[in-house]
Formats: sequence, C-alpha cells, structure tokens
Amino acid sequence: VQLQASGGGLVQAGGSLRLSCVVSGRNIRNYAMGWFRQAPGKEREFVAAIARIGSDTHYADSVKGRFIISRNYAASTVYLQMDNLNPEDTAIYYCAVVQRAWGVVLTSHGYEYWGQGTQVTVSS
Repeated sequence: VQLQASGGGLVQAGGSLRLSCVVSGRNIRNYAMGWFRQAPGKEREFVAAIARIGSDTHYADSVKGRFIISRNYAASTVYLQMDNLNPEDTAIYYCAVVQRAWGVVLTSHGYEYWGQGTQVTVSS
C-alpha cells in the first residue's frame, strides 16, 4: 500500500486548504482512514478520522467545525478540507490507513500505512 499526500502550502490566517491523499495498491473500501499532524518540537497528534464505509467521522477538538474529512472511493482518495486556518495549524500533515471492518481509529499506533506528509504553514 502506498499513500501520497499533497495539497499543503503557505496560507494566511483565515484561509483554506484542501489536502488529498491518494491510496494505491488497495481498495479503500476496506480501510479506515485518518489525518494526523506534527508541529516542530511536538508529538504527532490526531486531527480527523473516517470509517471504512458510511459517514462515521471524528475530529480533534482543536479542528472541529473548521476541518472536514471525506473520501472518494472511485478516486481512491481521502481529503481534508481545512477552513479558517490559524497559525496553530502549522504542521506537517500525514494521512494514514488501516484495514478495519467498522468504526474510526483515533490513535497513531492503530494505523498500518502512512503517507510521507505535506507541509501546511499558516501565517498571521
């Protein structure tokens, strides 16, 4: 399984970005998916997760109401729409997947495969 994340960049506070993560080598219908981030000097933290099927999603409190996770089976892609960004959102963002029958996965050690990360920088 290979994950390729993209869509990061430099944006001003209040702006938006949409991250994409293309999954190759597997049918994403079999995988729960998530986004994590790691800021300089900090540990990797959970951002958002989506279940294998259905609409079950979960968000970190810090991004709730501003970020939306979604997926496109045909494109084998998971997205993270990020709105109203602030400087505290600056980090490298990682996508991850795990083969799982149901539910969301909220911890990094619960995931099997990871993308390479994409940098998001929010200026004040």
